[in-house]
Amino acid sequence: MRTFRRILFGLFIFLVVALVAGYWYERPMLLTGTGYAAHNACAVRDVAGRKDPASDLPPNPLVPVLRTGGVDPDGQRGSILGVLGAQTAWFAEGFGCTLASDPPNLGDATIVTKPNPLLVGGTVDPPAALAPAIDKAFGGALPAKDRAALRTRGVVVMRDGQVVAERYADGFTPDTPQLGWSMTKSVANLLVGRLVKEGKVKITDDHLRPEWTDGRAKITIDDLMRMTSGLEWDETYALGTPITRMLYLESDMGSYVASQKQTHALGDYQQYSSGSTTLMCAILADKTGVKADLPRRELFEPLGLGTAVMEPDAVGTPVCSSYMWATPREWAVIGQFALDDGVVGGERLLPEGWMKESTTPKPVKESDEVSYAAGWRSNTTADGKIVDKRIPADSYWAQGHDGQWLFVVPSERLVVVRMGFSPDVEDEGAFDLVHDVVAAGR
Repeated sequence: MRTFRRILFGLFIFLVVALVAGYWYERPMLLTGTGYAAHNACAVRDVAGRKDPASDLPPNPLVPVLRTGGVDPDGQRGSILGVLGAQTAWFAEGFGCTLASDPPNLGDATIVTKPNPLLVGGTVDPPAALAPAIDKAFGGALPAKDRAALRTRGVVVMRDGQVVAERYADGFTPDTPQLGWSMTKSVANLLVGRLVKEGKVKITDDHLRPEWTDGRAKITIDDLMRMTSGLEWDETYALGTPITRMLYLESDMGSYVASQKQTHALGDYQQYSSGSTTLMCAILADKTGVKADLPRRELFEPLGLGTAVMEPDAVGTPVCSSYMWATPREWAVIGQFALDDGVVGGERLLPEGWMKESTTPKPVKESDEVSYAAGWRSNTTADGKIVDKRIPADSYWAQGHDGQWLFVVPSERLVVVRMGFSPDVEDEGAFDLVHDVVAAGR
């Protein structure tokens, strides 16, 4: 009997050790899930002003066991079944939500004193010529199941600097901020342009990190914008990859990216990397001495974007690869700013020709991104080929995860924004939307 009890006790100890070891082995992957849930719950509630954060969780095996709940002051906690892998995201006015063990000290946010005139006024219903294109973008011709999967949440069309059509899904309005994901990278390009215009940085600046005493010392700001630095990266959105580790496990995202090895010769390989853009903004913060408030001070205030936020990490670096929230109209204002080559109200805020340079891809030996330039995608490749013949050759665009699109068509004086939550859809119809809008205006 005593021997049997010893065997049972031994099995119990073995199971406990195995469970604990298994948890610690899987903990980094679990934390990416709980971090995503906490950040999402915080931002949807406190940035977007919505009450349905679960509707913004992507398909993932962890979703059924994720739990979120409020934490005072201004926090949202994510965990596995309310017990394991807890992470907390904290809200700060003007800065959005940040994953951190304690509320981060981000300083004061610049106040936008003069709202952009394009953001004032009621919804501009599509005119008869544009109504079919807008309805198609919302899945009007699709079966109910496919329309539900499309989940278009907002479309804005601007022509000649004026909103000419817009529409929003139920539960969304012209004043509802929406997450742009990687459209934020294009805004980061504009932020660099502002600092270049002010003489605070040059795109040729190198020796960007003091610990880079090897080949990485030659990496420039332009290399980071164009993603040709050669730094090792994996942009796969899965539990435990570098991109999810950066976003959900690292308090200092810039330092994490800077620690990556240089696995390709500088300028040879263009590899899409949210890490490169976030590192670039950490460098901009160091060069200017302004951290979380940098996007507000340099872009949002001069453009009159009072709702827009670019969320920082725990050390105050703006996560300018992924975390800008803005209303669809504010995204359209960003597009108009680009279309006007950085001139607002007669004042030049970007160097002359900045957008031409920023939307022109440079030749590389190898690329995993067709026609990627300096934070923007071009409809013309470095060797002159047209990427998508449905839209004008001079078009360029910002593109984000789950179906976020901002198109600029200079030849048509046109800006088109499509936003939604479409993780289960391969083609959100964004190029068709631009094609149809162009055709309707001719």
